[in-house]
Amino acid sequence: MSFRGVFIAVFLGTAMIVAAFMVNARRPLPEGRRMTPALVKATGRCAQCHEHETGAVVHEFELSEHAAAGLTCLDCHRPLEGQEVLPHQGFEIAKSVTSLNCAGCHKPEYDQYLRSRHAAPSWAAVTGPKDFTAEQVAFAERHHPGWVDRPANALAMLEGPAAITKGCQKCHDVGKPNADGSIGTCTSCHARHVSSVELARSPQTCGQCHMGPDHSQIEIYNESKHGVLFHAQRHLMDLKADPKTLSAEDMPVPTCSTCHMSGIGDRLEPTHDPGERLSYFLFADVSDRREGYRQAQVNMKASCLECHTNNSIGEFYREAESVVKSTNSLVKQARDVIDGLREDGLLTPEPFDEPIEFTYFDLWHYFGRTAKHGAFMGGADFVQWHGFYELVNKLAEIKHQAAELRGEGTEDESPSDADADAE
Repeated sequence: MSFRGVFIAVFLGTAMIVAAFMVNARRPLPEGRRMTPALVKATGRCAQCHEHETGAVVHEFELSEHAAAGLTCLDCHRPLEGQEVLPHQGFEIAKSVTSLNCAGCHKPEYDQYLRSRHAAPSWAAVTGPKDFTAEQVAFAERHHPGWVDRPANALAMLEGPAAITKGCQKCHDVGKPNADGSIGTCTSCHARHVSSVELARSPQTCGQCHMGPDHSQIEIYNESKHGVLFHAQRHLMDLKADPKTLSAEDMPVPTCSTCHMSGIGDRLEPTHDPGERLSYFLFADVSDRREGYRQAQVNMKASCLECHTNNSIGEFYREAESVVKSTNSLVKQARDVIDGLREDGLLTPEPFDEPIEFTYFDLWHYFGRTAKHGAFMGGADFVQWHGFYELVNKLAEIKHQAAELRGEGTEDESPSDADADAE
């Protein structure tokens, strides 16, 4: 046979083999071979492909408690009611895994999360209520009145879609509504395939969003004695310890989740509502006591008692609340100036179209918050230099800008003594 004949024969044979494989791959599986979690576990079908295509995903899952407990990929990726189905290599999987999938096994945690500001209020803080159903808005408003049924964020609208998509929403999507009727994504804190308690307990995880000038909790934590000790003694921490039975032996130094979420021996039950133990709403311009203030403070103090005495805890809270009162006084002075200008027609009703409005925003949104958070988290420099100094500086600037708008020149009046006004 000539070379040409051999070549044609080999080519045709190869083509027939490839065609046979392609036909077989598209053939429906017999009933006994339908893709079930048991079959996935027995064959390792997902891992066979994904260890080559997305090897890090397989490796992360192998490190997880889910893998140790015998869960398979399909246990989490199986489509549930309301989820878009994606046909994939003989499987039917959810095109997007959401908190609904996690809630199948972690229902109490999901319900606690739904009551928190990490849920609907987080997303609504940027977009307002437009992406939520009426039922979701009503539920969230019962727990956080005025924080979901609200206008879209004026500053975000001014900055535009690019800033919102690549900036605001990257943190606030912890409360994004999903097409299946659920809200949020557990992977914001636990990551996707490692699904780790250890990761969620790390302060760096919270610091992905709780950072920067308007909510500098990670910077404050790192400055505090808690943060210094944690980084020095991280090798002593059992970050994987069961949150239901956490003790000072597991975590000799607290992280964010220790105080805000973990169970503490027989004193506290764990929660997925990080605000449950907070007694003031420090994110507001003027901070008031939260509903359930006393019980929230009792619960937070219970975590402090693992390491501190009642006397020292009481003194810490009294000093922190004094900072809140003084900060409120300075912010109210600035707000009165702005309100007076608006009442007299010297400012338009539109926000963020006058320099003085940005100055006021910086005063409370950056420096007021920072002073209050610093007081409750042990960050002395954030209370004073990053807090009160900037507050009185911006208040003087606001008074100067207001005088110019009124055509009065520069006012000589200096900021009032905040501590005296706070009484």
